Parts: sequence; C-alpha cells; structure tokens
Amino acid sequence: MKVAIIMGSDSDFPVVEKGYKILKEFGVETEVRVISAHRTPDEAINFAKNADVNGYEVIIAAAGKAAHLPGVLAGCTSLPVIGVPIKSSDLEGMDALLAIVQMPPGVPVATVAINGAENAALLAVQILSVKYDELRIRFNAYKKQMAEKVMEKDKKLQEKLK
Repeated sequence: MKVAIIMGSDSDFPVVEKGYKILKEFGVETEVRVISAHRTPDEAINFAKNADVNGYEVIIAAAGKAAHLPGVLAGCTSLPVIGVPIKSSDLEGMDALLAIVQMPPGVPVATVAINGAENAALLAVQILSVKYDELRIRFNAYKKQMAEKVMEKDKKLQEKLK
C-alpha cells in the first residue's frame, strides 16, 4: 500500500499534513513531495509516468490558484488521482476547486472539498481497501467509531434537553 501526496508548494503542507497523518494512522506507506506543474513540469510528468512502477497505487495532488497539478498528473498516469483544492487566493479556493473539478472527458480527477486533505486520505484508503482486506476492516472500524461518537453526542444533548 503506497500513496503519493504531491503538493504544488510547500506552503500547502499545513493542509496536506492532516491527510498525511490519517494515511499513517491506517498504516499506508506515504511519500510527500513538492512538485509544481508550472515551475517543474518535467518533474511532474516524470513522476506521474513512473508512479506505478515506483509502487504507488493512488496519488493525492494538492494545489491552489490555477491548480493544474492534479490534472497534469492524471494526464500522465492511469493511477487514481485525488485532487485537493487549496485555499490560497482572494477567491477563497474556488479558483482551485473549479480548475481541478472541471477536467475534460477521459482524464478524471476525484476532487474533494477546498482544503479537504482528510477526505482525500480517507478516499485513498477506500480505494486501496478494494485490494487490501485488512485496510477495509480498519476503515469499517473507523466508520463505526465515528458513528459511536455521534451517537454519544446525541445522547448527551438529549440528556441536557430534559
């Protein structure tokens, strides 16, 4: 199980770090890189073209503003790419969201919410869980624990309202 997290700038790391921690909690081998679609396009293309032979199974790509990185990577690999739009401009991340989600037919990029690195990591875990049974078991336990927390909060609220 190996996931790459690629970000267009090191300033994206505070957002990306949340997803990185989730992947680590699930025991997924994760590499984090800074590769720019605009400033290091050859590196971005080379990374994507060789991602599968280098053992990656999913790529998470975080980018702000023009946010071409997820699309460039997706255009050069058959691996699933999950785009994370980063809030990094006066447009509150809407520019990045639209740039990532509006991919042309034939070049899909799964897209999560603005600054949604946690959901990108969980989506990567779900994708990997199709192949890795132990990951599916851990993910199901995660969802059960999440539901239990909500039920506990509801119980406390109901007691408070009595």
